[in-house]
Amino acid sequence: MTGEIVALPYERPALAQALGADYEERLLAAHHWMTLARELDSRMLGLQRQGRIGFYGPATGQEAVSVAAGLASRPEDWIVPGLREQLVALVRGHSLARYVHHLFANDRDPARGRQMPCHPTAREVKYVSMSSVVGTQITHAVGIAYGLKLRKDTGVALAFFGDGATSANDFHAGLNFAAVLSLPVLFCLTNNQWAISVPVERQTHVKELAMKGSAYGIPSRRVDGTDFVACYATFAEGLEAARASPGPLLAEFLLYRMTPHSSSDDPSRYQAPDWMAHALAHDPVRRMEELLTRLGILSDAAHTSVREEATRLVKEAIAEAESVGAPTPESMFTDILASGPLPVPPRSEPA
Repeated sequence: MTGEIVALPYERPALAQALGADYEERLLAAHHWMTLARELDSRMLGLQRQGRIGFYGPATGQEAVSVAAGLASRPEDWIVPGLREQLVALVRGHSLARYVHHLFANDRDPARGRQMPCHPTAREVKYVSMSSVVGTQITHAVGIAYGLKLRKDTGVALAFFGDGATSANDFHAGLNFAAVLSLPVLFCLTNNQWAISVPVERQTHVKELAMKGSAYGIPSRRVDGTDFVACYATFAEGLEAARASPGPLLAEFLLYRMTPHSSSDDPSRYQAPDWMAHALAHDPVRRMEELLTRLGILSDAAHTSVREEATRLVKEAIAEAESVGAPTPESMFTDILASGPLPVPPRSEPA
């Protein structure tokens, strides 16, 4: 994936085959979520720089993968994220307001301020909180998939991780365990080509990371992660295959990281000067907009309306979150003990 990409080369028959007969509605829904995500990243990075939230890890450039996963998965599927999959939870039904409460770590944060920002927990959409420890979520997802198989559940575990995690122990242990036991897990490798400051070519000798799946007998493929249509088709086919004949699959989604690793990072210290130009040439939001415009699905007025709506929704969520105070001291025991602190037994007097 190098050079300029002007437009997605899809016509309507190909879209109907990849996305279904209702492909126009699905594309418009994807565009809505991708636009909202871009607005959310921009606003939250700004708030972090102003000191209004403590930390933020943007997912700019990864919108096509996350939206496709959210739209293609079913309610019974489990999402085990890496670092930038918060959008999957939102697409699956997690409240934007609740997520922003989490970012502010206020009294309505489901984690009650106990977890880092961008590490939401969304029980209602089976979205497991990430840990930030590289690769550990892979074995967690495999364990969930093992439980699904034992219970004869139709759900599939989706494990998200980056290129750096393919050099971690949990990657190899997880893939081997899933393959040996034929578990319903879809390994979603979001290769944005940077493990914080380490380029992918400095951590592995294989030409494509998807090749690592073959060492464990796992069907694998490499996908253009900036192409929503290709991403959605990959998730839809992979999830259907995992349900029909339980067994793992690996999909490598090739992306371009369009922002710093997090609000604590300065990529100008290690990225080449032309990196951002390459990244912008593969902007998944711009590519989606060009496709919709070329097919006459999205008018200029509708495009403006989508952007304005995204701005309104994010601003309203921020205003609500900033009106809520910090967690109360009593909440320290919420979700920890059944009914508050346990009684302390009386101290026995020495005989």
